[in-house]
Amino acid sequence: QERLVESGGGLVQPGGSLRLSCAASRTTFRLFVMAWYRRGPGNERELVAAITSGGSPSYADSVKGRFTISRDNAKNTVDLQMNSLKPEDTAAYYCNANRGSLTFWGQGTQVTVSS
Repeated sequence: QERLVESGGGLVQPGGSLRLSCAASRTTFRLFVMAWYRRGPGNERELVAAITSGGSPSYADSVKGRFTISRDNAKNTVDLQMNSLKPEDTAAYYCNANRGSLTFWGQGTQVTVSS
C-alpha cells in the first residue's frame, strides 16, 4: 500500500515560519511529480507548489517568494518551507504524488496562522 505521511503542521503567528515534510513509502516515488495542495476554510483545494522528478519547482502566485518546495529522492521525502506566513495561509495541507494515471494523497496536516 502506497503511503504519503505529512508532518510539521501547527500554529504559528503571522510572519512566522513552518516546515512541512512528506515521507513516501515507495522508492519509485522518486519518479513522481510531488506537490503540496491546501484547502482553507470554505475554499476549494488549490495547488500550492510542485516539483518534478528532476527537481524543477513551480509555485502558486500567492506563495511565490515565501514558500520553497524541495525533495530528497534518496530519502523519499518532499518538504515545503513556508516563510512570512499570513493568516490566509491557514489551511489543511496535503502531500500529493502523481505520475500519469497514478495519484496518491497524504492524510493532511493543519497549518494555522494566527496571533
